[in-house]
Amino acid sequence: MTLEELREELAEGRLRPAYLLAGSEDLLRDDALAALREAVLEGASADFNLDRLEGEETSAGALRDALRTLPVGAPRRLVWLREPGGRRGGAKALLDALPELVRGLAAGAPSILVVTARSADGRTAWVRAFRDPAAQVACEPPRGARALTAFVTAEARRQGLVLGSGAAELLAERVGPQLLRIRSELEKASLLAGKGEAVSARHVREAVSDLAEEPVWDLTDAIGDGRAGDALAVLGKLRASGAPAPVLLASLAGHFRRLVRVRFGGRVAVPPFVARKLDAQARRYSPARLLQGLRAIHETDEFLKGRGALAPDLALERLVLGLAS
Repeated sequence: MTLEELREELAEGRLRPAYLLAGSEDLLRDDALAALREAVLEGASADFNLDRLEGEETSAGALRDALRTLPVGAPRRLVWLREPGGRRGGAKALLDALPELVRGLAAGAPSILVVTARSADGRTAWVRAFRDPAAQVACEPPRGARALTAFVTAEARRQGLVLGSGAAELLAERVGPQLLRIRSELEKASLLAGKGEAVSARHVREAVSDLAEEPVWDLTDAIGDGRAGDALAVLGKLRASGAPAPVLLASLAGHFRRLVRVRFGGRVAVPPFVARKLDAQARRYSPARLLQGLRAIHETDEFLKGRGALAPDLALERLVLGLAS
């Protein structure tokens, strides 16, 4: 099944005993896992009701014990097994045991099993075990213009956005199969369109083309490194080149949301060198300062919408100075 089909099932209240989230696209695996976590735990504490097991280190017995553990203050538990297809002997023993463990899970069992894997050979017994009533969720990036356009349309629906004629096709063409960037560019385009307005092809064109990726990284790097003077200089160049203030603000908001996620131990779907850069920048801020930064970004958004005394350029300059200090 696809991620959208999974969301539809969960919205209908249907939970399967086990899921395999397999594919190379981190964003799809993360989204599917987040949807399952919300549906399984229903707001209950993850401290007692969520087990995260590493495939390279987990034995078949440890997984069996986790699946048999009763939930605490919740209707069920979530057992998350990461990358079980390792090369060590213990991992092989785990893979050999998985089919029986999956078959042993039935409706009403105390735990739901979720296995995530970047790759999974459909010919192997442990992968074939995730058939009805279990399920496999395909997490490969969309291939081809039609599939990518469908992802853009589904992502816009998830964000509560209405797309005008040609907007989805244009965004798919300009960004390509970079799903995290598609999500970000949709957010930028919606800011240009305004709350409650449809996102047109013109909004997509302005959001994607007016703000090149490298200048944005120059700005966020300068802020993250504490180089306030350089950050202001890059901001000035971006504004002089015609980059819209709401689009710049959306880029800063997305960057700081990623920093918050990294600072609190989460992962983001970015290349390794970007992950290292985000980790270094996140460590420069205390958790409280990162949250203050997000509040400052929200306040600046109010100014850009005309709900304050500061002009857009001055509001952005004040924000950049504060974030870089």
